[in-house]
Amino acid sequence: MTTGETDFIGRGWSFPVRIGGAGGIRLNTGSEELNASIRMIVSTAFGERVMRPEFGCGIWDQLFEPVNPGTLGEMEQAVEEAVARWEPRVEVTSVEAEPDAEAPERVNIAIDYKVRLTNDHRNLVYPFYIIPQEGEE
Repeated sequence: MTTGETDFIGRGWSFPVRIGGAGGIRLNTGSEELNASIRMIVSTAFGERVMRPEFGCGIWDQLFEPVNPGTLGEMEQAVEEAVARWEPRVEVTSVEAEPDAEAPERVNIAIDYKVRLTNDHRNLVYPFYIIPQEGEE
């Protein structure tokens, strides 16, 4: 990784917080930092951060919804809007939500993005767990 790329992407605390090899707080850099940032955005519900209630992703509004094409579309749109708003270092190229065939309570959300500085294409799969309605299997 070049110095300019490190300056642009930066570094941040790993989450969950971990101790590094030298005994200090472990920091994420480069693509690891971008993935951690995107995960943080998507895993935060609106209002969860008291001092920044607008931060997060609207995907959590779908937590109790049935998994159908409409819900999957809402999830995709919520993720795309949140990442576009809160992570200026990347450009979202596509978001695709698909139910997991082996775990009906899980929806896998594939986020494809491009790092603006380097034009490097990357992807991240975020597992989103729904709470099935009574009577659903």
